[in-house]
Amino acid sequence: MGSLFRSEEMTLAQLFLQSEAAYACVSELGELGLVQFRDLNPDVNAFQRKFVNEVRRCDEMERKLRFLEKEIRKAGIPIVDTGENPDAPPPREMIDLEATFEKLENEMKEVNTNQEALKRNFLELTELKHILRKTQSFFEEAEFHHQMQDPALAEESHALLLGDEERGGQPMRLGFVAGVINRERLPTFERMLWRACRGNVFLRQTEIETPLEDPVTGDQVHKCVFIIFFQGDQLKSRVKKICEGFRATLYPCPETPAERREMAIGVMTRIEDLQTVLNQTQDHRHRVLVSAAKNIRVWFIKARKIKAIYHTLNLFNLDVTQKCLIAECWCPVADLERIQLALRRGTEHSGSSVPSILNRMTTKQAPPTYHKTNKFTSAFQAIVDSYGVASYCEVNPAPFTIITFPFLFAVMFGDAGHGLIMALFGLWMVWREKQLMNQRKDDGTWAIFFGGRYIILLMGAFSIYTGFIYNDFFSKSLNIFGSSWSMANISDEDIEKYDMIELDPNVTSIYKPRSPYPFGLDPIWNMAENKITFLNSFKMKMSVILGVLQMSFGICLSLSNYRFFKDPVSSVSVFIPQLLFLLCIFGYMVAIIFYKWIAYDASISYKAPSLLITMINMFLFKFPESQDDYLYSGQKGFQIFLVLLAVACVPCMLFIKPYFAWRAHKSGKRTVNGAAEDTAVIMDQDEGEMPPPPPEGVSGHKEEEEFDIGELLIYQAIHTIEFCLGCISHTASYLRLWALSLAHAQLSEVLWSMVLHIGLGFQGWVGAVVTTLVFPAFAVLTIAILLVMEGLSAFLHALRLHWVEFQSKFYKGEGHQFVPFSFEALMEDHN
Repeated sequence: MGSLFRSEEMTLAQLFLQSEAAYACVSELGELGLVQFRDLNPDVNAFQRKFVNEVRRCDEMERKLRFLEKEIRKAGIPIVDTGENPDAPPPREMIDLEATFEKLENEMKEVNTNQEALKRNFLELTELKHILRKTQSFFEEAEFHHQMQDPALAEESHALLLGDEERGGQPMRLGFVAGVINRERLPTFERMLWRACRGNVFLRQTEIETPLEDPVTGDQVHKCVFIIFFQGDQLKSRVKKICEGFRATLYPCPETPAERREMAIGVMTRIEDLQTVLNQTQDHRHRVLVSAAKNIRVWFIKARKIKAIYHTLNLFNLDVTQKCLIAECWCPVADLERIQLALRRGTEHSGSSVPSILNRMTTKQAPPTYHKTNKFTSAFQAIVDSYGVASYCEVNPAPFTIITFPFLFAVMFGDAGHGLIMALFGLWMVWREKQLMNQRKDDGTWAIFFGGRYIILLMGAFSIYTGFIYNDFFSKSLNIFGSSWSMANISDEDIEKYDMIELDPNVTSIYKPRSPYPFGLDPIWNMAENKITFLNSFKMKMSVILGVLQMSFGICLSLSNYRFFKDPVSSVSVFIPQLLFLLCIFGYMVAIIFYKWIAYDASISYKAPSLLITMINMFLFKFPESQDDYLYSGQKGFQIFLVLLAVACVPCMLFIKPYFAWRAHKSGKRTVNGAAEDTAVIMDQDEGEMPPPPPEGVSGHKEEEEFDIGELLIYQAIHTIEFCLGCISHTASYLRLWALSLAHAQLSEVLWSMVLHIGLGFQGWVGAVVTTLVFPAFAVLTIAILLVMEGLSAFLHALRLHWVEFQSKFYKGEGHQFVPFSFEALMEDHN
């Protein structure tokens, strides 16, 4: 035990840690990552635990670091990631970190506030500069038009503009306001002015050429300068309210050109001074952020490790003296020495004179499941765990999935060309693993592909193999070893006379009776009209053979479970009947497939009885009258024997196990999942082994009064019916290997003939040009349809075959995952 084949042996341990050494010990255990702590205070509110204040302080540190990270990213400064992984700082360093973060946060907030105020002043001065410049041009244009008019009219207009004319004894002056407004609001602003003032105002506007920076958001905003002429205080009040409603900014604008020029000079001087201050502020802010960017990753790691340690300490109990912390944890038995060394290091670092104590405990609870994996096996283990985590000490399908999963995928995806592209893509990800590792953070889709890089590599490699078996390379065959067919002897007259478009090995004029094609299918089949008929027969039989072999292997793995858990009743009443039932029916079908391939050659193949009819007649006890119609001598008696044996296996699966459970109940023995307790003899504890729990991971024993023979019979009947019907449906399910292989080959052939074949059909420079134009479309469609879509389809079907057809024969998947307290896993989650 303790390998990928079966989960690691786990034990429940109790830790006694001195209060002053608890922090350092938990820190060392977090670096080790081999201990899963249990919560000893499940009924205590999270806000009432001992170290809740420290956790809050860590949350506050993380908040400040996130604020700094946001400012750094906003400034476009790269965050330095040196790959450094510092140890968790001691508790006294937490105060220094808090002071550092507090200082940086306050400094950044002060700088941001000052910078925002400076930018707001700069924006106002810039807008005022544009207003003075544009309004000056407005008045100059008006003056020019006045001078071009008739002198009398010009004098009258000048008088009206300056308010020299009196009406009813009152001087009538035209007032004006000037300001800026967002460009997208200007059309609505104009309509509102016209309607609210009933056309009694005059509006002039022009756009500011350069966009202005918003002091709050930092976005570039396009604005327009406007000047509104009106008459009377009532219109003036109305215009100002409309400007306020549209968030237009009004600025004072002198009436005389000299005053406007003088104000413009003052504004330009202030803008220059303000720009200098802004540059200095920006440089100071940049220096602060660059300095923070060098350390922020390390600060994050330290803050998160401190928080994780105090969060873990909240799971512990205090003894009555308030000087010792008590913890319970699951850990692998094989790593107990490493855990004790980590505790010793933590005690030494803390300066405590009292050593930490680790005691193994005996429990009836089901331990967590822990499989040691590496970067290669972790992806395959994830496929298995997605269906369900293995029960404790149950056989793990992952080692077998490493081979069978990419192989079954390749059976459906078999094309050497497509497999080569897939394998190269997987090899590229494996080769540049370290460089591509950081890209996993940014894109979820990329993370999925990168995490399964070894699966993709194996799927591509196996697809190359099956592609050579099918002799498919982008839907075309490769004539490597020379065909066994001689098509040179075929003439058009022969084809018309003998209808020899279909290949027939009995026609010696085209088939040379020599050794068959050394590896894979003969390339001549790619041009045969009966290609589909031939391949369908071959792939259909191959699918059934692979399916029966994998299901039989799954049933054999169940025997390993029964032997490990010392359950001889299940070995006799479940394993043997299930294996006999499957082999008597579908194992026999596989046997006669091979027998037909061996016993019947091309010359007498027409005499071979149908495989499907043979199997149907076998269950109907209907046999041919002529002895020549039998596959072999003694077929009738042997098939009757197989059917009767398969039928006899059903009551064995149904009644034997409940009978032994009932007998054990009568004799006063307790039962575990229907098996007598004396059939589950555990290993001696003196040998250093922990007793494994039942296969289903159920803890404890059922009391005698809980025994119900009727319930057990119903449970066993359900599983018996499920297995018997599943043998039929699961065998038929493996025909998806044939169906998807056929679909992939046909799609590849259609894509070749309807896309690339168009360019290859032309000759000379025209063909080169057309092929150059068509090839990109062929490449894109090949990757999008045949590699991505068809690859995903084959992947999902291979996944179903493993989850349902294979794993259902031996795998319960009712365990719970071992989730150790690990700083490494914590950092990966935050990345």
